[in-house]
Amino acid sequence: MIVVTDGESHDGDELPGALAECEKRNITRYAIAVLGHYIRRQQDPESFIREIKYIASDPDEKYFFNVTDEAALNDIVDALGDRIFSLEGTHGYNESSFELEMSQIGFSTHLLEDGILFGTVGAYDWDGAVLKESRHGRIVPPRQAFAKEFPLELKNHAAYLGYTVSSVRLRGGRRLYVAGAPRFQHKGKVILFEMSSRGSVAISQALTGEQIGSYFGSEVCPVDVNGDGVTDVLLVAAPMFLGEQSKETGRVYVYKVGPLLLMPNGTLEAERKPQDSRFGYALAALPDLNHDGFNDVAVGAPLEDGHRGAVYLYYGARGTVLPTYKQRIEASSFRPGLSYFGRSLDGQLDLDGDALVDLAVGAQGAAVVLRSRRIVQVAMALAVTPPSISVLHKSCQRSGKEAACLSAELCFQAASRAPKRGERHFGLRYNVTLDERRPGARAAFDDASQKRTVQRRLRAAVGRRVCQSHPFHVFDTTDYLRPVSLTVKFELLDAEGAPVLDESSPTTLRKLVPFFKDCGEDNECVTDLMLQASMDIAGSRQEPYIVRRGRRKVLVDATLENKQENAYNASLALAFSTNLHFSSLALKGDAPPKVECTAPAPHARVCAVSYPVFRALAKVAFILEFEFSCSSLLNRAQVKLVAGSDSLEANETLRDNTAELFAYVRYEPDLFLSSEAALTRYEVHLGSPFPNGIGPEFQTTVKVQNLGCYPVSGLALRMALPAAGYQSRPFLSITHILANNVTCSLQNVTAATAPLHPANLAHEDRLNCSNTWCQAVTCELAPLEKGAEVSVQLLRVIHNDFFRRAKFKAVKIVSMFALVAEERSVLVLDESVHRWETVLEIIQPKRIPVSLWILIGSIVGGLLLLALIIFCLWKLGFFAHKKPQEEEEKEEQ
Repeated sequence: MIVVTDGESHDGDELPGALAECEKRNITRYAIAVLGHYIRRQQDPESFIREIKYIASDPDEKYFFNVTDEAALNDIVDALGDRIFSLEGTHGYNESSFELEMSQIGFSTHLLEDGILFGTVGAYDWDGAVLKESRHGRIVPPRQAFAKEFPLELKNHAAYLGYTVSSVRLRGGRRLYVAGAPRFQHKGKVILFEMSSRGSVAISQALTGEQIGSYFGSEVCPVDVNGDGVTDVLLVAAPMFLGEQSKETGRVYVYKVGPLLLMPNGTLEAERKPQDSRFGYALAALPDLNHDGFNDVAVGAPLEDGHRGAVYLYYGARGTVLPTYKQRIEASSFRPGLSYFGRSLDGQLDLDGDALVDLAVGAQGAAVVLRSRRIVQVAMALAVTPPSISVLHKSCQRSGKEAACLSAELCFQAASRAPKRGERHFGLRYNVTLDERRPGARAAFDDASQKRTVQRRLRAAVGRRVCQSHPFHVFDTTDYLRPVSLTVKFELLDAEGAPVLDESSPTTLRKLVPFFKDCGEDNECVTDLMLQASMDIAGSRQEPYIVRRGRRKVLVDATLENKQENAYNASLALAFSTNLHFSSLALKGDAPPKVECTAPAPHARVCAVSYPVFRALAKVAFILEFEFSCSSLLNRAQVKLVAGSDSLEANETLRDNTAELFAYVRYEPDLFLSSEAALTRYEVHLGSPFPNGIGPEFQTTVKVQNLGCYPVSGLALRMALPAAGYQSRPFLSITHILANNVTCSLQNVTAATAPLHPANLAHEDRLNCSNTWCQAVTCELAPLEKGAEVSVQLLRVIHNDFFRRAKFKAVKIVSMFALVAEERSVLVLDESVHRWETVLEIIQPKRIPVSLWILIGSIVGGLLLLALIIFCLWKLGFFAHKKPQEEEEKEEQ
């Protein structure tokens, strides 16, 4: 007893009786007096110390302590601990060492044929040990018996050997004891050993954990999978193993038991979810739950789902335990508030008397009993009468129409490997579907609903065969190549005490009912399709076909012939290049077979030929019409035709089932080139109003328009502009080139021609690049979309001096404009169509001479007229009028 107080008691009269009772029960008393209250108030603590010494056992030097204040209590904790441990010990000179005094015998137990194996986790300073109690006496191994795996220098590390105990039986009858020490070097250890009647220990093998703090070895579980009395698997749990996101997911290791040693065999898999789980906190070997002849295993995970818990079931297999769980039982499926479900497990007893072992699961303040359910295997059989569908001979009428009638008999037979006890009936629900997942209905059941699916329930029993008949009929359909399918799906009804279906039992059965075919005695149709096709255009790399406006169609003439037996589901697959669009298919001849096409892809067609059967020796001719695309320009137009069917065809005859047609093409765009000049006629005067002999600046606008249906790129506008004459004397020059999204370059061309002398202008009426030096302008045009246009504005000036030196009446300056395409482009341009000229006419007015007599007569006449005017003014008194100054002087006088 430890008494800690900072003041005297108020019931001291009861103290002698209490101390007498302690002496009677041999209770050692430690007393600690805290003097802080007395020191702070400057009071005498003598009576207080006397009372505390009276409480403490004798002598006071050993059992009485006093401290000046509360904080000083920390200084005596270690000393007090050593004295308390010495009190528990039994070895006088080594009072701080323990043997079996705190062993906690029974912390874990394991039942043996000749006794009980106990785990003593507290023995030997919590290093732990084991103890065997049998009718021959008690066997207690000494501390040094486990020194091979638990060295004495690690004696104060608290390995907790005996945290769990068990045993495994090897072939030949040899038994090894198993003990776990989950705190050994913080990683955990499991030892397998033999123990003699004298307490000597022979350790056969030690298993060590892989992660610090995982508590490896806190649970072990030997499993005899096949029930032959020999242990096949040892499971070792590490429930505090840290998984993803540092969660205590836990881990269970599987060790395969060999003739001498245990071999690692992987781990058991739990739910892949980062959460605190402590998977493996409890392990239990179970009898055969699924009646497959192998015993099974249960694993508890009490912290899963927010500490609600879960239990996993694993099935045994030949010599091992399957790593994937077969069932996960959640605590949330029982009742709210259930927590730590799976902290303990046991499954060895039949609690409800149905000859099946049940599972008991421990939880926080509760125990849950899970009842095992019988497992049954259900076999299905489906028979159809008659076995095939006749298209020609109708056997009944349904809804006022002739149809082929059949009947399907469905049978179920259940079996179980579970122990027999009484009549075991169970409910079963199934549905039968005709042509499942097929959009069009070809068949229906004969009941009033006329539907493709029927659903029924029946009562089945283990060992009995139960059958049900379902008549149905097949409509008059053109699709009699593919069989009619019958699909059966079933499930067991979930009722109280009802069995569950074995996972190996299929729940779906599908049967195909074929149509009767007219294919001879062998009922196999062998056909030989022959395809021939030609295209109405032709073009090579050197001479490609030119696609022009008004000539954008391509025709393919094709013929398909069947030379042998019927071809069922005959088809013609078309694949054509992206620069073609499929327009139509036109049949030729009188009463041709029906051909219908669908479009599985933008540039593909699948055409059904005489569906469903293209009969023997039949022939069909048709014309395919395509149109060139406005969005995709390729240098090659290609069409591929492939004929096929569901009937058999020899490899030797397949070569004529395919036809590939192609032609190299180029495209002539529908472009319009035009120009507009602000000045088309100009007169050259000797007395020019323009300085330096330079005439006016004028503008020429060249416009390119895309009138076609597809975009055009890679175009260039070339201009040939007459500019200079003899001795490089200019008569026209460029001042500016204005354009958007156009890149232009200027080049003087002088070597091609001999320029014209001004004196020779009287003999020439046209100036162009053949008799003058020209300026060449090349403008790279941006891509032109459909309906787009681009303009180039050309500003030029006229040099008057060149024309003043020459004698001529009129001369025309001809500028040439042309569109060209890149050499590698798929476009081709007709130069005669995409060329334009502008004409500027230069006129020099005629000089007329004036006679000298006319000049003299004009001067004399002018003088006489002036004299006459002056005389008239004088007569009128114009020159006799007084001046304003004289009038003012007269008025003043």
